[in-house]
Amino acid sequence: MRIYIGVDPRQPVAYNVLHWSIVRRSSKPVAIVPLVLPSLPITRTGLTDFTYSRYLCPALSGYQGISVFLDADMLVLGDIQELQSFVNGQHSVYVRKSENQFEWPSLMVFDNAKCQQLTTEYIEDQTSNPQSFEWAESVGDLPKEWNFCVGYEKTDEIPKLVHYTAGIPDFSETKHLDYAGEWLAEKESMTSNCSWLELMGDSVHADLVLQGIQERKKTWQLRHTQNSKQQSQTGQPEAT
Repeated sequence: MRIYIGVDPRQPVAYNVLHWSIVRRSSKPVAIVPLVLPSLPITRTGLTDFTYSRYLCPALSGYQGISVFLDADMLVLGDIQELQSFVNGQHSVYVRKSENQFEWPSLMVFDNAKCQQLTTEYIEDQTSNPQSFEWAESVGDLPKEWNFCVGYEKTDEIPKLVHYTAGIPDFSETKHLDYAGEWLAEKESMTSNCSWLELMGDSVHADLVLQGIQERKKTWQLRHTQNSKQQSQTGQPEAT
C-alpha cells in the first residue's frame, strides 16, 4: 500500500505532522509520497495545489495494488494498514460518504487496477470532473471513524482519522476545536529531541565535537587568565 499526501506549500507543518502520525502508528512499513505540484505530470489546480493531483495516485502506482490519498489537514490516530481491509474487489475507490459530499475526496482508497480511466490526460483536461467520481465503476463506503470531520460531527469514541476541515489547530482561530489537543501533542512529539550526548555520545563522530568543546573551553580559560592579569596590573575590575 502506497500513501499519497496532498502538500500545501503554505503550511508544510500540516504534512509533517500527518506523516509522523502515520508512520509511528503503522503496524507495517509504509511508503509515503508527498504530492508536490511542480514535480507532477499535471499543472491543473483548484482551491489547492492537490485539488486534482490527488487523482494521480493510481497512475503514479502503475495501476497496481492499493493506494491511499489523504488531505494534509488530517491526523491519523489508528493503524493506517486497516484501510486495506475495506478493499473487497467490488469498487474502484472507497471513501467516507459523509453528508458533505465535497469532503468525499479528502480520503480515498484506490483499487488501482480498477482506476484505469484516471490518466494524466483525463485529469489535466479542464472539461473533466473527477470530483464527481464519473470515472469510477462504483464507490465503496468507509466507516465514519476513518474520516471524522471536526466541526461537522460528534462522536463518543476516538476517531482513527481526524480531519480538521476548518484548519489545523496551529492557528489561534482553531486551537479551541475538537481534537486540537491531539494534533498539538503530535506536533510536539514530531519536533521533540533527546540530548546530543544521549544521541551521539557513543558514536565515533562524537570525538570531533567533544574535542572542539574542550578546545573552546581552554581558549576561554586562557583569555580569562590573561584578562585577570591585565586587570590586576591596571587596578581596573575585570569585565564580565
